Amino acid sequence: MNAFEADAVPAPRSPVTLGLIVVLAALGVAALVALGTWQLHRRAWKLDLIQRIENRVHAPPVAAPGRAEWPTVTASTHEYRRVRATGVFLHERETLVRASTELGFGFWVLTPLRTPDGTLVLVNRGFVPPERRDPATRAAGQIAGETTVTGLLRMTEPSGAFLRANDPSADRWYARDVAAIAAARGLGDVAPYFIDADAASSVPDGPVGGLTVIAFHNNHLIYAITWYALAMMLAGATAYIVREQGRLRRVAAGQS
Repeated sequence: MNAFEADAVPAPRSPVTLGLIVVLAALGVAALVALGTWQLHRRAWKLDLIQRIENRVHAPPVAAPGRAEWPTVTASTHEYRRVRATGVFLHERETLVRASTELGFGFWVLTPLRTPDGTLVLVNRGFVPPERRDPATRAAGQIAGETTVTGLLRMTEPSGAFLRANDPSADRWYARDVAAIAAARGLGDVAPYFIDADAASSVPDGPVGGLTVIAFHNNHLIYAITWYALAMMLAGATAYIVREQGRLRRVAAGQS
């Protein structure tokens, strides 16, 4: 090897530096593998959740939780259960919440239902387009007397909609926040959930029920594959560095 070729060969890294690179790479690989494994656990959890929701949605309706059960109502144990409730609608206290559905943009009609024991349950009776926001334009929907509602139990939405917050003072609603709506309408003793009425509740001129969208994103397998692939790439790059450093050491030893 001539002098020019010798100068062109880089010097190998010190054992301490190389050891530090290997240790950091090992920690990185371990972290990436852990993230991939966590995503697989999340995927198993999500699949179980989807199955439980499917079972609830297609089960026969049961009585909506009464006042004694309200403290135990949670999303994990109750949301999307098919329930039924009997009572009288308080149409004069309905609330319109902005909605985007397969029928277009408009409003959800949330109406308090007074049950026989005096408690109230907010019922999302369904969708109406902007031209039907005035109750006078949908007289058929102003049901008088006792009625029974069947639908899906939904949890309150206190966080508001994306980039939009409810403005009770201006009567502008973007999310179905049970407590805020109850306070704005002067309602007391209201259930901590609301009911999405099913399609059977639809009436001429609206509201149109049965438009609940049940969709759960399940990209955990893709995420897991991504993390595992990154772990393999990092491991491969580290192995290459170790081999290259070994080669450089052999070259340096041959020059000495």
